Amino acid sequence: MSPARKLKRTKPLAAVVAAVAVVGAVAAVAVGVQGATATPRNESTVSAAATKKVTLPPVNGKVDYQLGGAYTPPSGVKIVTRDRTAKPVKGAYNICYVNGFQVQPGEEGWWKKNHPNLLLKDRNGKYVVDEDWDELMLDTSTAAKRKQLTAIVGTWFDGCAAKGFKAVEPDNLDSYSRSGKLLTKAQAVAYSKLLAARAHTAGLAIGQKNTMELGKQGKSAGLDFAVTEECGRYDECGDYTKVYGNHVIVVEYTKKAYAKTCKQYGSKLSVVLRDYDVSPKGTKGYVYQAC
Repeated sequence: MSPARKLKRTKPLAAVVAAVAVVGAVAAVAVGVQGATATPRNESTVSAAATKKVTLPPVNGKVDYQLGGAYTPPSGVKIVTRDRTAKPVKGAYNICYVNGFQVQPGEEGWWKKNHPNLLLKDRNGKYVVDEDWDELMLDTSTAAKRKQLTAIVGTWFDGCAAKGFKAVEPDNLDSYSRSGKLLTKAQAVAYSKLLAARAHTAGLAIGQKNTMELGKQGKSAGLDFAVTEECGRYDECGDYTKVYGNHVIVVEYTKKAYAKTCKQYGSKLSVVLRDYDVSPKGTKGYVYQAC
């Protein structure tokens, strides 16, 4: 099993993911990284809403991964991933990135003030911080908390759909593995099931971000495709294709791994080489290739 990995980021992106039908209304307001507010829908309305048609990313489409900042994609790009605060690219299949299982840097104060009960705490009552990425973790340990998180973050999915994104990519699905055993894989899967249903209600496809340890559980929970960082480098791409077929998007960060992945999967999957900071085009460190 490869080490836990998550993209290095150079600036705040979006916060947290979303999802599904629950009984009763939950009064919650989600704020964005730029200070915008959004009022969540009454959950009884969500549960009654018909699921809209979902479109998956084009198989083996040329992809660009733009989390470090938006820019005009290279010629021929058909799939673009951007933060939910950015605008989608006209004429492309756009995937909306959200930090789904942890708190985005800069938003800690809002969560502590408005929903401290939804932040993971250790046995001494202290907030748990993902030491790898210096982010607070969301508490997905109970069904009630998962529903509350879904109600809050569901508005972010709605925002993605309203802008024209076709899918969402919730990050940090594997945060349970860095929680000091306070969270479990089963809880992450249960939360993912809510997120998937909520995304589908908004007409969005939803991707599994990394976490090949789920096996078929992600697909069973309703996730539609996979976005994986460095599966070629760690010989994991086959683990994802066994579950999602060719609906897999691969991001590599080294030329050696990129060349290897292109040779093995370039004719089947969407494979892109980016720099670790996913720098915008025209800035220092920018790297982009696709096969």
